Amino acid sequence: MSPAASANYDTFLKMLTTQLKNQDPLNPMEGTDFAVQLATFSGVEQQAQTNKLLQQMIAQSGAGLGQLAEWIGKEVRTTEPVWFGDTALTLDIAPDSRADGVTLVVMNESGREVLREEIGPGEGQIDWFGRDDAGQKLADGRYSFVIESSRAGEVISEVAAGAYARVAEAEVSDKGVELNLEGGGSVLASQIEALRDPG
Repeated sequence: MSPAASANYDTFLKMLTTQLKNQDPLNPMEGTDFAVQLATFSGVEQQAQTNKLLQQMIAQSGAGLGQLAEWIGKEVRTTEPVWFGDTALTLDIAPDSRADGVTLVVMNESGREVLREEIGPGEGQIDWFGRDDAGQKLADGRYSFVIESSRAGEVISEVAAGAYARVAEAEVSDKGVELNLEGGGSVLASQIEALRDPG
């Protein structure tokens, strides 16, 4: 109970006690009148608390939605499958530093390997154009990526590669803040590794 509500409740109890002490014993106040007064005060107090809580919720949700709106149109880096269509995807490559060979493994939405590309050692961002060994563009769809690092022909590590995708919608779900990506798919904000303005 807030200090103001507590003070009002205490004042009401003092008034009720005074009323009981000073009533005419030959014409006492009905017990039902006391019950009505208590119920009325309790209802008013609960309504005041409800209004206060509603104002807090509106303020919080309004600020939260405003912050969510800032995600829309931005590009986020995620290791979840992202949409590949007519434009290249930006991948963030970070192979094992001991590697003398690096392979980009491309998987479709169901997790089946569809392409392997030797990309050589080095780290940073690269544009992936989605071309197979014959130079043909892969079908539009959602893809995920793994960096396979090898040394002397032996695989020494496999790590997911982050890809950038544009946010189409942001919403609050029971799992947290969920970002729906262009072309389908979604990712939780807690799984986002980086955020940038589309370049």
